Amino acid sequence: MVTNLPLQSSELPSLASLPAEPISPRYRILNLGLCVFFTLLITVILVGVRLQPWYDLPVEGEFGVSVAAFGVFILGSLSFGYHFFADRLIFYTIREQDIILYKGLFFKKVICQPVLRIQHIDIQRGPFERYFGLATLKVYSAGGSDHTLAIPGLPKDVAERLRQFVLDHSDLTRD
Repeated sequence: MVTNLPLQSSELPSLASLPAEPISPRYRILNLGLCVFFTLLITVILVGVRLQPWYDLPVEGEFGVSVAAFGVFILGSLSFGYHFFADRLIFYTIREQDIILYKGLFFKKVICQPVLRIQHIDIQRGPFERYFGLATLKVYSAGGSDHTLAIPGLPKDVAERLRQFVLDHSDLTRD
């Protein structure tokens, strides 16, 4: 027997009251380190082009390379600042029937993916993530071509346990 009784919004559970787990702090260190490394690398290359003794750059070229180096430094600093604050705001919750991801610095986002609607689940680890012992868990929903949610910065063993949990519970039938 199917029912469709009206509910009051005050009676609904709040997602904010659920216990959420943060991602690994190593993810933040990784992002901040990569921001610093690539910003310095590109800035040093541009400054090297500007100061190299083998070829005289025209005045416009010198100015252009100097502006590009300054622009790379500014963009790198902004990226560093963003990751400094935003990476601390990524949390996830695993419940029996769904996975919830909370993220966002300026634009808050809450993604709730029912386990029964998961088509595919994947663990991805790039070279830097492998070095730090981290992984990204990507969840693909039925009917979509791109991932529904991605939980970055999970310790490898946690990502594998979460993947196995979803695989074990994705074939549950509703009562």
